[in-house]
Amino acid sequence: MRNKYFFVARDTVTCVVFFNTASDGRPPWETGRPQTEFMQLEQAGEILGSVLDVGCGTGENALYLAAQGHDVWGVDLAPASIQKARDKAAQRHQTVTFLVLNVLELHTLGRTFDTVIDSGLFHVLSDEERPRFVDNPATTIHPGGTYFMLCWSELEPAGGYGPRRITQAEIQASFQKG
Repeated sequence: MRNKYFFVARDTVTCVVFFNTASDGRPPWETGRPQTEFMQLEQAGEILGSVLDVGCGTGENALYLAAQGHDVWGVDLAPASIQKARDKAAQRHQTVTFLVLNVLELHTLGRTFDTVIDSGLFHVLSDEERPRFVDNPATTIHPGGTYFMLCWSELEPAGGYGPRRITQAEIQASFQKG
């Protein structure tokens, strides 16, 4: 960890402590609304059928997609984030399945989805965790399904804020097997 909000997972315990602590207040990644890019994808008809939101945080993307008629599940490692997501769902009278789960164990869900979304998860994974993570969506996406990822690009100015930057080459290398 470089500063309060520059984070790369070193181990599961550190990750849970960091994200639970950050979730006690209002961390900078908590915008109180879904990501514009996912709203645009939904409006363009790109997000289809059932949806899995990996690293869902407090659930804004998952709740938005559920409101659009999708069957949505959200998973996150931080119990505090999942509790906030469940509270939001109850307040909004929406049905979303929110689970505390390590994203390296998605295969334990025992089901597949048409669409998997990732808003800011991939860039916090360590180099050692990335291959394990990449294998997981393959077990949770229906054949012909889609995985959409938002992450911090190397084109973003560093400035000491935010997670490490990911290059397009790193993404392509990580997902080269499909």
